[in-house]
Parts: sequence; C-alpha cells; structure tokens
Amino acid sequence: MGELATEKHVRYILSVEKRKDNFESVVMEHLRMNGAYWGLTTLDLLGKLHTVDVDEVVSWLMSCQHDSGGFGGNVEHDPHILYTLSAVQVLSLFDKLDVIDVDKVTSYIVSLQNEDGSFSGDMWGEVDTRFSYIAICCLSILHRLDKINVEKAVKYIIFFFFGFISCKNMDGGFGCTPGGESHAGQIFCCVGALAITGSLDLVDKDLLGWWLCERQVKSGGLNGRPEKLPDVCYSWWVLSSLIMIDRVHWISKEKLIKFILDCQDTENGGISDRPDDAVDVFHTFFGVAGLSLLEYPGLKPVDPAYALPVDVVNRIIFTK
Repeated sequence: MGELATEKHVRYILSVEKRKDNFESVVMEHLRMNGAYWGLTTLDLLGKLHTVDVDEVVSWLMSCQHDSGGFGGNVEHDPHILYTLSAVQVLSLFDKLDVIDVDKVTSYIVSLQNEDGSFSGDMWGEVDTRFSYIAICCLSILHRLDKINVEKAVKYIIFFFFGFISCKNMDGGFGCTPGGESHAGQIFCCVGALAITGSLDLVDKDLLGWWLCERQVKSGGLNGRPEKLPDVCYSWWVLSSLIMIDRVHWISKEKLIKFILDCQDTENGGISDRPDDAVDVFHTFFGVAGLSLLEYPGLKPVDPAYALPVDVVNRIIFTK
C-alpha cells in the first residue's frame, strides 16, 4: 500500500488559487466559495492551514456576502444556502466567526424554511434535503438552531407524508425530495441533519447500514448507488454516514484506504475520482477527509456530521 503524498497535495491546493485562467479555475468560478472550503479544510486536516494568508481569504469571503445575509459562490454572484454554509465553515476554520453579523446570516437561512419544514436553496425555491442539512449545520455552528422549526425540519426528512411518500425510502436510504431515489450524498445530508438535531434514534440503522455497506465494490472503493462506479467522494458520503449510525465495521477499511491512495497524483499532487483520472480540489478534499475518518496516520480527525476538523467543532460547539 502506498502512502499519502501530503506535501504534494498541499502544493497542489495552494497552486489552484494562483491559476486564474486555466480550465479548472474557469469552470469552478461560480462555486469558488465551495472550493475555498474544500481546499482550506484539506489543508487543516493535513496540518498546513498556516500556509495561507488568513486576512486575504477573509477579505475575499466577506466581499461575497449580500445584504440579505447570504453568501454567493464568488464576488457578484447570487446568494445561496450552499455557499453560505461554506463561508461559515471557512470562518470557523480560522476562528473568525466574529467578522459576520450572525443575526443577519441567521435571518437569511430562517427565511428559506418552508411551511412543511423543508428548505429552499435560495429565493427561487428549489427544495432538496441537502438544504435541510445545510441550514441545520450552519445554524448549529452559529448557535442559532432554535430560530428554525427543528421539529418540522426533522419530520420533513423522516416522517413527511405527502400522499404517504417520505424522503426516507423502503430500502432505508433517503432521497433529495419525498419519493426520490436513495443516494449516498443525500443519505449523508439526512443522517447528518438528524445527528446534529439529536434525532438519530429515528433511523433504522441496520437497514440503512446494509444499504451503505453494499456500496463497497471489489476495488475497495465506494459508489453512490447500486451498479455505479466507485468514486473517491463517496469515501466521505458513505463512510461518514456509517460512522454516525455506528456501522462502519461492516466495510473493509483497508481496501478503502488502498483505493483512495491509488487515486493520488503522486507527482503533482491532488486526488481524482478514480485511479488515473484528472485530479481536482473536490475529490482531494473528500479523499483526505475519508482517510481522516479511517484514522490514517498524520491526519487530524474530522467530525462526520459537521465535515470540519474535530478540534474546530469542539471549539465552536462545545466551548461557547
């Protein structure tokens, strides 16, 4: 089994920001806020967050905030709950949450909760269980979870009846909306939201755990749905969910570690979705975060529900 090319990955992440005109930078321009979260959290897990200019990052981040309180994916981009969480997570890494007007951000998120307990992503009204997780996670970090109707939010995820259809499926998984196909990414969002709200007792852990452990394929990697190819990002979505429901021992950790390490570019840094594919910051983060969940040597532990280093979560959630 190979080793994690830590220094190469650090150099890769730091170089991405400097390449303003290459293809990767152009196609990611609209979600640069997410990219900042992926890259900076990876650096923190690798113990290298000190290599970035905090003031420069925070200054750019604050230039992405709107009067509504929400953040856009980049300067002059519309606000969305996705980018708002990433902004709050980045500020959490740097212990800089005091630079934002917490009440203003809270009001923005609260305004996106619908009557049935679900959340819209922005003013245009798209509903997705991703947004339920994001709202709950973000408000928990800000110590404002009491500002939304948590009971309705939980019921929408696991009990919502609309023609007897729920976001929870017969296979134990969860979809993006009531009746939606079970998907590992949505399962993380729903399980994470339930974990943060103290509602994991509502999950059929054996049924869900079986669906999740079936995502491991012969190569050791994990896929997001039956009959799909493995992808490094599911090293996070599936693994974190298994940890939260205490069923991680149902998969082979050793095979998964090997799969992630095989997806590294050991010459130039970065991690790809599958071996020999092109690397990107997204998969680099989820690969490193997955290895952290697997307790790979030299990595800081990551919290499976908040997707932030454990020391950051402890500082924010448990010391206020």
